[in-house]
Amino acid sequence: MERTSISGYVAGAEHLIPAFEAISAPDVFAHVLDFLPKHPSRIVEIGAGTGRDAAWLASQGHSLTAVEPVEKFRKAGMLLHPSPLIHWVDDRLPLLTRMLKKGERFDLVLLVAVWQHLTPEERVVAMTNLSKLLSPCGRIIMSVRHGLGLPDRECFPAPTSEAVALACQGNLKILARRSAESVQEKNRAAGVTWTWLVLAHS
Repeated sequence: MERTSISGYVAGAEHLIPAFEAISAPDVFAHVLDFLPKHPSRIVEIGAGTGRDAAWLASQGHSLTAVEPVEKFRKAGMLLHPSPLIHWVDDRLPLLTRMLKKGERFDLVLLVAVWQHLTPEERVVAMTNLSKLLSPCGRIIMSVRHGLGLPDRECFPAPTSEAVALACQGNLKILARRSAESVQEKNRAAGVTWTWLVLAHS
């Protein structure tokens, strides 16, 4: 998916790294904290950025696979959040070729602030592949952005109803659907909102 959504992150990595790190992981997950694992679990985060969220979850004893296509973010994450519980992988949606080849299954699949960068056609493939990473009793937690993106990081309209329909087509059930304001002041001022979805196998 080498479009402006990725190239913009590559070009802006130097200023985005500290910006990502300035955001509180507990604040990001505030609306779905009750769905995060209470016991040490195997978690994969797709689009892990600098590893901010992965590090927070690893500090609770979880084992993390941090999937991130931007090399500068991966390198920053390894330096900022060195942990034997975090394993980094260079891969990307919608295909997740390397992850699926591994054949691993996870108790939790995380997708935070990524869905809007996929075209509607890519989302069909992406939802199927995300479900393939899920253990029989696992959950997917994903955030769906509503609002305009920046010119250098292309976003596509992402109606929640579309994500719900794709989940149902993939034999996933909706455990929760929660609306949230953006944790970033600039995004709130721009009218950006989010919907959090929690999915599981039907």
